[in-house]
Amino acid sequence: MGNAKDGQAFIPSTEKKRIIIAGGGFGGLKLARRLTGKNYQVVLIDRHNYHQFQPLLYQVATAGLEPSSISFPLRKIFQNKPDLHFRMTSLLKIDPAGKKIVTDIGLMKYDFLVLAMGVNTNFLGIDSIEKNTIPMKTVSESIYLRNKILMNFEKALNLSGNEDIDPLLNYVIVGGGPTGVELAGALAEMKKYVLPKDYPELDSSRMQIHLLEAAPQLLSGMSDKSAKVAQHYLEDLGVDIRFKAFVTGYDGNRISIKDSDPLESKTVIWAAGVKGEKISGLPEDSFDKLRRVKVDQYNRLPAFPDIFAIGDMASMVTKDYPKGHPQLAQVAIQQGIHLSKNLKRMANGHTPEIFRYKHKGSLATVGRKLAVADLPGIRLKGFSAWFVWLVVHIMQLVGIKNRFFVFMNWWWNYVLYSQSLRLLIRPKLFRYQEKISE
Repeated sequence: MGNAKDGQAFIPSTEKKRIIIAGGGFGGLKLARRLTGKNYQVVLIDRHNYHQFQPLLYQVATAGLEPSSISFPLRKIFQNKPDLHFRMTSLLKIDPAGKKIVTDIGLMKYDFLVLAMGVNTNFLGIDSIEKNTIPMKTVSESIYLRNKILMNFEKALNLSGNEDIDPLLNYVIVGGGPTGVELAGALAEMKKYVLPKDYPELDSSRMQIHLLEAAPQLLSGMSDKSAKVAQHYLEDLGVDIRFKAFVTGYDGNRISIKDSDPLESKTVIWAAGVKGEKISGLPEDSFDKLRRVKVDQYNRLPAFPDIFAIGDMASMVTKDYPKGHPQLAQVAIQQGIHLSKNLKRMANGHTPEIFRYKHKGSLATVGRKLAVADLPGIRLKGFSAWFVWLVVHIMQLVGIKNRFFVFMNWWWNYVLYSQSLRLLIRPKLFRYQEKISE
């Protein structure tokens, strides 16, 4: 099974059962690591050749960390693992009857298929928002946002005093979840500490940060008390927070808000929710309203016992989670670990066990020494919550080198608040003409 013929992608043949894992995020990576050396052939596919640590994308966007600090090559993780094969490709279609998938490099047959591709940004079906706002789901998008922020500063500096620079220095963040809150805090600290030093000729007071949230409070997944503390921190940093703010459109210059005056801004960051994508080959009733894949309590698709889904894209309805589990890294990691155990149990002829999520707490940081933490039996705020947030995030990073460099960056930033990562690097397209001689 797995020779490059008849349109099949090349994967070495083996007598072992093949498990294809689609997605190298938190859940897929954890599952792949647990299955190597366990009498399976594991094929991991992802459209990127690296694992990205999404909770810290906002720090790349605000020049707090290098992109390489939160990314790690998947091939390096699985060096010297002969039973694991990585292919950089995208899943295009599933053929459950034929037990194979279609990718852009060819067909792949499977004995078990695990969907762990995560979810995409939910633009609410509004074309102008999808076209003109900046999402925050990938390293590439974070680098684009960093370039946009720095270029706005450069353009504002070069405008004459008679021209209106406010739209360049107005930043609007839509979505008051952890990503929106942490990004707002990082931009506010950039205004307070970076702008006066790097751009002393600019009036830093003209930089405005607006955080728009459709709900009546921030951080809906955390306690009311922690949400209020985070709101207080942001307001102290000068962030304009607007609740029950429903965005209806954005043309690249003006963002429209229902029952409110529009805001002028050249930069709108969209962090207002996510949704899954339809997977060709699966019946329509395999998805819920947010296009998450419906699974049973074993993370298995009820109609297809050899197909599983884990992480953000899996919708497992239980008594404790009637709308499915929260889309958190910890859920994906725990499901990856649990599924690896169940696959081993089934291989040995044993009955799989039901998945039960163990909530270990929620964290959100607003800035240096400013954070909130809802931990089992205790709530923290300020420096203690910030320290817990720092330790947890460092330990979750892949690679000792990445952990070291992130720690050193944060330590240097904490002591001197002087980073040298504010580089405006924009890719340029070159034309190459390849000459092939006979």
